[in-house]
Amino acid sequence: MDIAFYILGGVLIVGGLIGAVLPTLPGIPMIFGGIWLIAAVDGYRHLGTGWLIALGLLAAFGVLVDFIATSLGAKRLGASRQAVWGASLGTLVGLFFGLPGLILGPFVGALIGEFASSRSVLRSAHVGLGTWLGLLLATLLKLVISLVMVGLFGFLMLWG
Repeated sequence: MDIAFYILGGVLIVGGLIGAVLPTLPGIPMIFGGIWLIAAVDGYRHLGTGWLIALGLLAAFGVLVDFIATSLGAKRLGASRQAVWGASLGTLVGLFFGLPGLILGPFVGALIGEFASSRSVLRSAHVGLGTWLGLLLATLLKLVISLVMVGLFGFLMLWG
């Protein structure tokens, strides 16, 4: 049964790393869940309570940064609620179009959402770009925090 839990923990970690880039998966919580599961199956020999708390705080910080950075670009420019929703929907639709969809989806969604709200093409383009930059920043920060968590976990499992 331990092997099944190790595999499940590994799947959660890999899925979490994918989720650090794809906005539909809760990447950082999945990584933390996988780390915690593997640590529990290991009997907390390599990864004790102190390290789990530290990784949990890092995960909580990562989730907080994700929420702040995602809305920072849009709200800083005074984006409407429709622009933020449009960026989220554009990201979701963009998933089906690969990397170009992930890059262009949030921008196009925010552009359409803001245009529906304000009817100004220039303002819509400005808000769309700001929203896209906020989403890009959030994704990069999530990826860095995710890689730090996995790196610390790997180090501790090997030498802890």
